[in-house]
Amino acid sequence: MINPIIQKSIEEASQVVGKTWPLYSFVTSNPLSGYEGMPFKNAVNQARKFLNANVFPETNLFRQAWEKGEIDEKVLLELLKENQLLESPEYYLKQMATYKKSDATNNHHDLDRIMAKWLAAFMDEGLAEWEMPNKSEGFYSAWRKLAVYDTDLPKMTIGEIPKTNTEALNEVLNGYSAADFTKIFTYHLAALPGWTGYINYRSKSNSQWQQEYPITLEDYLAVRLWIAQKIGAEIYPEGNDSLTISSLSSLQYIWLKAWEKSWQKELINVLDNQQISSSTAKKEEQVPDAQLVFCIDTRSELIRRHVESKGHYETFGYAGFFGIAMDYESLKDGLTRKSCPPILNSAYHVSEVPQVSHTEKAQAYKQSNDVSNFKEYFLKRMKNMLPSAFGYVEGAGFFYGMSLIARTLMPGYLYRLNNKNRADYEAVFEPQIRNTCTTEQAHITIPLEEKVAIVKGAFDLMGWEKLAPLVLFIGHGSHSANNPFGSSLDCGACAASPGRHNARMLAKIANIPKVRQALKENHNIEIPNSTIFIGGEHNTTTDAILLFDSEIPDSHKEQLQKLKLDLLKTQQTATQERLGVANNSVSFANKKANNWGETRPEWGLAKNAGFIVGPRELTKNNNLDGRCFLHSYNWETDKSGKALEAIMQGPMVVTQWINNHYYFSTVDNEVFGGGSKITHNITGKFAVVQGNGGDIKMGLPLQSVKQSDEEMYHQPLRLSVIINAPLKRVSEILERNEHLKNLLDNEWIYLMVMDPLDGNKIQHYQQNLNWDSTSQKSNTNNVVEMMTT
Repeated sequence: MINPIIQKSIEEASQVVGKTWPLYSFVTSNPLSGYEGMPFKNAVNQARKFLNANVFPETNLFRQAWEKGEIDEKVLLELLKENQLLESPEYYLKQMATYKKSDATNNHHDLDRIMAKWLAAFMDEGLAEWEMPNKSEGFYSAWRKLAVYDTDLPKMTIGEIPKTNTEALNEVLNGYSAADFTKIFTYHLAALPGWTGYINYRSKSNSQWQQEYPITLEDYLAVRLWIAQKIGAEIYPEGNDSLTISSLSSLQYIWLKAWEKSWQKELINVLDNQQISSSTAKKEEQVPDAQLVFCIDTRSELIRRHVESKGHYETFGYAGFFGIAMDYESLKDGLTRKSCPPILNSAYHVSEVPQVSHTEKAQAYKQSNDVSNFKEYFLKRMKNMLPSAFGYVEGAGFFYGMSLIARTLMPGYLYRLNNKNRADYEAVFEPQIRNTCTTEQAHITIPLEEKVAIVKGAFDLMGWEKLAPLVLFIGHGSHSANNPFGSSLDCGACAASPGRHNARMLAKIANIPKVRQALKENHNIEIPNSTIFIGGEHNTTTDAILLFDSEIPDSHKEQLQKLKLDLLKTQQTATQERLGVANNSVSFANKKANNWGETRPEWGLAKNAGFIVGPRELTKNNNLDGRCFLHSYNWETDKSGKALEAIMQGPMVVTQWINNHYYFSTVDNEVFGGGSKITHNITGKFAVVQGNGGDIKMGLPLQSVKQSDEEMYHQPLRLSVIINAPLKRVSEILERNEHLKNLLDNEWIYLMVMDPLDGNKIQHYQQNLNWDSTSQKSNTNNVVEMMTT
């Protein structure tokens, strides 16, 4: 059993690494999540020291923002003056420009190279044809049995290597004091933060790969430190432990605050000019022709505006997993993946079952899918097996070459052709839900009361007071070619999976007569008989909206047809605005989606900076440039405040993860991001490396956050949250949720409350549940002093 002191030191040291998510489920998360318990300025100071990283925007980004007018001169001068900095902004820009991140010599390059080699072999998830032996015994044991054959290590016998990771750690640490353990572990975990972040992810997610081939940070440290001792590499890092921050970093922090406050000022000006209808007025309004519920994702802001402009339609924002904490079993490959926020445990398992009226079509689809999967498997084996590889390449070269030419010259045409030929399984199968704790008997469904609770949850959070004849739950997914980071463009609320499955499931449950009856009898929620719920998907690469309407009754088909025509018009105008193309914008979007050489099929959630919780009237008819997450909320229907508490506990925390992932990927793309796509190589099916090896990349690629190597696209600003609710209600929620209060007190999030009981005056959260109504008050006095303590 591992020494408790060593175990505690490893836990403390592990704060330096976040979680590196796999490519197939690339969840955007705060890479410094382990430091969220300390102030932002102190956390980034730690990261700067241990990871040799930029933690604030570089001077050229500040200059770009300054020259574009994104930093308000008055706000900046006030902050500079408060900190006794009386020179001009240009003077301080030049002063910051003299700083360059040190190109620190990697004193442990050989050690890193050896560790990366072993980690890539052990953690491979099916890319390699020949897997590392003894993986089921765990990383340390598997490495120990093969280490004697490693030519990068001195010659030795297996008897020289400790039998367990505990023995190895005890042997290496012998002679060091317990006070040194955390420093040693932190140093060695930070050396390969991508790999150690993935170990952190696997050990905490307890995935199938982790269950079959376990690896822990203890294993990693035991192997690394023992090798370090054997090859004479540094074990205890010498140097200054001081965490004092330079005056330059203090200056960068001031400029960052000025930039953030300038953005808040613009946003507040937009909201101050909006009129919010009373609950009585809303009830008197005419029922819309259709209501569409989109994910709170920033990309929904644009599509919602364009939908609303095409007819009498009402849109809402709701977290894209639609309140169903579920895993989804894919019909295509049989794999089961999480389809809800990572902070939630999956309560349900959703799979596909044939519709009663389409059993023959379902059987035909399964047979076609089996043939397709076998073809894919067979061609892969032919290409990779040594006896057939050369012959296969020679024989298939012509056809593969023609395929490359077609994909290069006609990507738009191929995209349309593939979509036309794609079997629409949603028209033949329907989602079936069961509890995750049940057996594999898919016909065992969940109790009625749980179905009712799922639908009620959606009603509570959105504050519905009337329902249209057509109510659409629209999940979202991204569709692009040759894109290892494709899942990073899917739904963040669904653990980087498309939200279509959750949307279909909620629509199906909401259409069940017994569910509607129970909602009416037990919760006073009446769904009109004329209301039909439909699932759908917004393709964020092409702005097409696909509806899963195979079971809609004849009574609604005429209304639905009109809506579909309007959605086609929506796609055209939305792509025109998003892509800046006046003519043939849909064709251009299709071409980008299927272009195998396109490094930016879409921008994802780049530019995100705000999270607005309130009624649609707050932002309707305003172009927010895709910079805000929008969550519907009606404070008048939320009598207990539980709905708002759920939004703050869930979506607000998740949007902070997304925001910080984009922030850090922008301020230092080499350390926190993914580097350039041009030199990416996939390793183990789960990650990419730059070139032929080294650390795996843990963040977004350069092309996802910048227009070019120098010109930014994403503005690295911390998240600003605005909630339309009584101030007292928000304060009470923060009092009950220490974690949320810490995120605010430590400045990972800005919070502003628009109090409807006080004339919608905006109050700014300060610290320790204090509020300030002065909208542009800086609260950055003595910044330098605060950051050096």
